Amino acid sequence: MPRFLIIAALLLLPAACYSGPDPNQSAGGGGPAALTGAPAQSFDVSRTDGRTDSLARYRGKVVLMNLWATWCPPCQEEMPALERFARENAGKVTVIGVDQGEAAAVAADFAKQHGVTFPILVDEKQQYGRAYAAVGLPTTVIVGRDGHVVRGIDGPLTLAQMHDAVATALAQK
Repeated sequence: MPRFLIIAALLLLPAACYSGPDPNQSAGGGGPAALTGAPAQSFDVSRTDGRTDSLARYRGKVVLMNLWATWCPPCQEEMPALERFARENAGKVTVIGVDQGEAAAVAADFAKQHGVTFPILVDEKQQYGRAYAAVGLPTTVIVGRDGHVVRGIDGPLTLAQMHDAVATALAQK
């Protein structure tokens, strides 16, 4: 590979992680926030355990879907809060992580090292990222029981922001 391509790739890598303004933004401006109210798109992909899974499998439940990658520093920082949120809200909210563009072994190793217990889907083709207009990583999409996007958020979330993000979906019957 020519040297200039390697340098260009290294310079662009940090830009792929989210560094924009307010992660609480939920309307307007494009990105995943613009999908509020739309039917949630779903794709069959592998999980880190080798089984096939998809967002559609969780229809009827409130879902917090987090698009992430192991190489993304904000994703790494957010993961402990996601795991805590998943444990605290088991039975009320289903958390799924969707690794974007990496091999299952890479995502599985990361999940094991960080004590992640929620399902990790491996989207090697990054279908979910394109479908949900992910501006960068991490991107979080809240899907209501009816299978529609309730909220889309670019950027890392704190535990409190996760609780806030799902509140509307939990209130809907």
